[in-house]
Amino acid sequence: MGIGAHQVFIVKQQNCTITNSYGVFPDRTVCKATSVSYPTTEEELVFNSSLWHQVQNPNEGGNSLRPQHSQAGLSRWRRRANYKHQEPQPCGGDNVEQLTMTVESGATLRQVISEAAMVDLALPYTPYWWGLSVGGLLGTGAHGSTLWGKGSAVHDYVVGLRIVSPGAPEDGYVKVRILSFGDEDLNAAKLSLGVLGIISQVTLSLQPMFKRSITYSSKDDSDLGDRVLEFGKQHEFADITWHPSQHRVVYRIDDRVSSNTSGNGLYDFIPFRPTSSLALAAIRTTEENQESMGDADGKCLAAKLLTSGLLTSAYGLTNDGMTFTGYPVIGYQNRIQSSGTCLDDLDYARITACAWDSAVKGEFFHQTAFSVSLSVAKNFIQDVQKLVEIEPDSLCGTEIYNGFLMRTLEEIEQLALFKYGALPHWGKNRNIAFGGVLNKYKKGEEFLRVKDLYDPLGLFSSQWTDQVLGIKGGVNLEKEGCALEGLCICSQDIHCSPSKGYFCRPGKVFKDARICTP
Repeated sequence: MGIGAHQVFIVKQQNCTITNSYGVFPDRTVCKATSVSYPTTEEELVFNSSLWHQVQNPNEGGNSLRPQHSQAGLSRWRRRANYKHQEPQPCGGDNVEQLTMTVESGATLRQVISEAAMVDLALPYTPYWWGLSVGGLLGTGAHGSTLWGKGSAVHDYVVGLRIVSPGAPEDGYVKVRILSFGDEDLNAAKLSLGVLGIISQVTLSLQPMFKRSITYSSKDDSDLGDRVLEFGKQHEFADITWHPSQHRVVYRIDDRVSSNTSGNGLYDFIPFRPTSSLALAAIRTTEENQESMGDADGKCLAAKLLTSGLLTSAYGLTNDGMTFTGYPVIGYQNRIQSSGTCLDDLDYARITACAWDSAVKGEFFHQTAFSVSLSVAKNFIQDVQKLVEIEPDSLCGTEIYNGFLMRTLEEIEQLALFKYGALPHWGKNRNIAFGGVLNKYKKGEEFLRVKDLYDPLGLFSSQWTDQVLGIKGGVNLEKEGCALEGLCICSQDIHCSPSKGYFCRPGKVFKDARICTP
């Protein structure tokens, strides 16, 4: 297959099943694709996009590449982890000279961190998990933790990108759009949600390498509502882990320090390390037994053991890369900001794995993530504390999986989304979080304008993405058991699981909530 004078070689697979890292989508549907290709260059992306246009316009010929079902912003092509590194160069903008690095969107966060460090540069704010591609980071709005500067999202530090999207006949039905700092469409494209096209290349604004100092401090949560805003303003990389059932909160005191400060610390977060597959299976079996028996006490005990163990071991921090001798732990940004060493274990015998790897019997959970405005954070925290008073054991699951027991999660989820107007994370959530979500963004209509401009035929959209963006229909899917799956808000008992003792009832604190509860 050729484009101009160049040969394009593309690895293809037929009749593929596409899934996420947990091995299952929230609605438990199976996503099938007739054909999947793995382009490794922008040229190959352009070629694939041309084929995709032919699929949508059969009179022009071409083979079928149409997925049979597509879930939540899945790209038509998987971005392979290839990486192009350019020497840091000035990037003009508002009289401020910025150091930049240009990478392919298939580069992983780990690669970006490593390559930047080789030239003494750093990306200031990133997710704690480094197994994400740059394209995936931008498509979901992935972020780190800060209230300082431009913000904590990686896309806040994008100053240019190239995106492959549908084009006019004179473009060969494919257009490579090149956006740079100041371009009107850049803000939409750098958080594309996968519906504007395929990002092929990204230019990131970096900073000179620096050091951080981290100390974890466990406190009573009685004044959490009063402290949360102040704490975030005091510390650049502030982070708070809350264990409501234990009435404890762990504050991460995390600040930038002088590069002359002694220390070569490393953060290898324990839950992101390789875990024995046998141990994972035992934990999974124990939790399934606890769930079937309604053993809240067992879950609470397991939660306390886990959280105390993590705190004692400093969550995986070491002062010299080997041992933890005490706080503060001081180290360079590239050794502190992100981890994920369970990805290093390529043993096909699956002796160890990432804890959530669906290829083994391991952890099984979903993530619900949303942001609550700081102006109402105190009230939200106090409402959750009221729930703990009513059902002291109901939130023990939060210390095991960073989630809540389902019946309590539903009320907290609805409390945040509907009472406090929380914004959902684009890469983590169940259907109900996305109902009318675009109306919560003041520039939502502007995003749709760019979407219509870049992809007027909706080649990069699906029924799901149209529902999420409020273009066609809604995201609520009413059927038996839908509320327990987060596909709907219950209005009838059948939306819960009456056979297992769950019925649709008002919330205990937020009375407008409708939750599945015994």
